[in-house]
Amino acid sequence: MRVSSQGVTVVALLADPDVPTEIAQRLAQTLPARLADKWGQGRRFDVEVVSEPFTAGAEDPSTLMRRIMDRGSAESWDIVVALTDLPLHSHGRRLVVNLSHEHGLALLSLPSLGGLRLQTRARRAVEEAVLGLAGPRATGAEVPPQSPPLRGLFARRFTSIHPGPVGEDETDDLWYVVSGPRGYLRVLVGMVRANRPWRLVPGLSKALAAALATGAIATLTSDIWSLAEALSVPRLVIAMVGSVGLMIGWLIVDGELWDRSAGPSREAKQRARLYNASTVVTVGIGVLVCYVGLMVINLVWALFILNDRVFASTTRTPLHAAEYWTLSWFVASVATVGGALGSGLESDEAIRAAAYSKREQERLHTLQNDHGDQPSK
Repeated sequence: MRVSSQGVTVVALLADPDVPTEIAQRLAQTLPARLADKWGQGRRFDVEVVSEPFTAGAEDPSTLMRRIMDRGSAESWDIVVALTDLPLHSHGRRLVVNLSHEHGLALLSLPSLGGLRLQTRARRAVEEAVLGLAGPRATGAEVPPQSPPLRGLFARRFTSIHPGPVGEDETDDLWYVVSGPRGYLRVLVGMVRANRPWRLVPGLSKALAAALATGAIATLTSDIWSLAEALSVPRLVIAMVGSVGLMIGWLIVDGELWDRSAGPSREAKQRARLYNASTVVTVGIGVLVCYVGLMVINLVWALFILNDRVFASTTRTPLHAAEYWTLSWFVASVATVGGALGSGLESDEAIRAAAYSKREQERLHTLQNDHGDQPSK
C-alpha cells in the first residue's frame, strides 16, 4: 500500500459535477473514520473531494481510466475513486466499477447501483473499493489480475470479471458488471434517478402556464361539464393515457431528446436503447406528476367557482363529490394537451435542462457538436 511517511493513506474522490459531487461531499464527512475503523492497525485515511467533469466528451471506460490515472499522477494521492452518473459499457457489459490495483484507481458508475438508497450503496461501494485497493498490490513483475475480488456489496450483487493481462493501452485489471434483466432494470432506474424527473414540472414554466390556463378555462365551460358527465370511466382513462402520451411524445420530439445510435456496433445500439428508455421513463414520470398536480388544482378551482344550480341545469345532474372528481379528471386531460402545445414555446435547452442530469446534458452537447447540423437528440 502506498502511504505517506506519517502512515496516512490519502484518498481522492474525483466526482463529476452535480449529483456525484453531492454524494462525494456527504461521503467525505464519515468516510475517514469508517475506513480507519474497518482497516484497524492504527491506519489513518485522509479523504479529499475534487469536483471535475472528468467524463466530458468521453464514455469509454479505458479512456476515463487513463484520464483518472493522469489526474492522480499530478497529485500526492494514494488512491483515486472516480464517481460519475453516466452509465458505463464495455464489450457489451454494463459496468459497475473498474479497478486498477497497480495504479490505485477505481471508476464507479452510480446508475448501476440503482435508484434506491443511493447514498448508502455508494458509501458501501466506495469503502469496499478503497479497502480493496489499499490491500497488497501487485508489483511491476506480478500480474494485476491475481488480485483477489472484493467482498461484501460487490461480491453479493455483481459479477467480477478479470479482463486479462493489462496492456499498454489498458489500466484496469478487475471489473464488476451487472447482467440480465435485473441488471438492465437496475441501471435504468439509476439513470432515471440521476435525471431527477421531478424537476420537469418547474423546469417547463411556459408549458405549465399553458396547462393551468387551459384547465381554468375548461372548468368554466358548460360543454366540458356535459362531456365529462357523459364519459364512462374507460373513456376517461383513454383520455388520460392519450393526453399523457401526447405530452411525452411532444416533449421528446420537440426537444430532440431521442438518442440515435452513434455507430453501427452492437454496444452503441445497446447504449442508445438504454438512453432512450431512460428518457421515456424520466419524461413520463415528470408528465404524470404534472397531470396529478393539474387534477388537484382543477379540483380546488372547481370547488371554488362552480355553482350547483347552474351545473345541474346544464347537465341535469346534481353537483356531488363524484361530479367534481370526474370533471377535474377530464379537465386535467384537456389541460395536459394544452400544456403539450405550450411546451412548443420552450427552448430545446430548457427542455433538456428539465429532463436530464448535468452529465447527460453535456453528453448531448458533445454529440451534437460531433455531428454538426445533425443532432443526436
